[in-house]
Amino acid sequence: MNDWQKKSPLDWETYVNKRVKVAAEEKNEYEGWVLTVDPISASIVLVNFLENNRVSVFVVLGHAVQEVDILQEADDELKARLSRLFEPKESEAYSPEELDKRKNDLKSWLETNHIPVTEQGESGRRLCVAGVLSIDPPYGPEQCSSSNEIILSRVQGLVQSYLDKQQ
Repeated sequence: MNDWQKKSPLDWETYVNKRVKVAAEEKNEYEGWVLTVDPISASIVLVNFLENNRVSVFVVLGHAVQEVDILQEADDELKARLSRLFEPKESEAYSPEELDKRKNDLKSWLETNHIPVTEQGESGRRLCVAGVLSIDPPYGPEQCSSSNEIILSRVQGLVQSYLDKQQ
């Protein structure tokens, strides 16, 4: 096990949203913005923004990482761009303020109906229902995910009825 793999998730988190140079096995070097680090395999997900709004995503496997050097810190605009990289297209139709309002309104409605809900993620954008289901922006039934199909179906129905009442 190499030094990189021995780090904790809190150590890896300090690399997120930073431009890095990764030295890997066989004298390979990779450069890019750290989107995330997988806490199980220690693999680094690097992103580079190309011309014509194209994006390159590359994964450096954790066992191959020998050294990681931070080159640059992302500004607020770039952090926002990185966080929206894998967001569903439906979310683009809403401003950050509208998404925040939708999240808070849905959370309040769920709490009013005695359904335990918390906010998760570094920006608190994901809603977590009873620790077994998550709802991502823009907070509709399609954005609900859970491994428990019964809970998934019921919460999707609740979210849909909430949205129907809003219209």
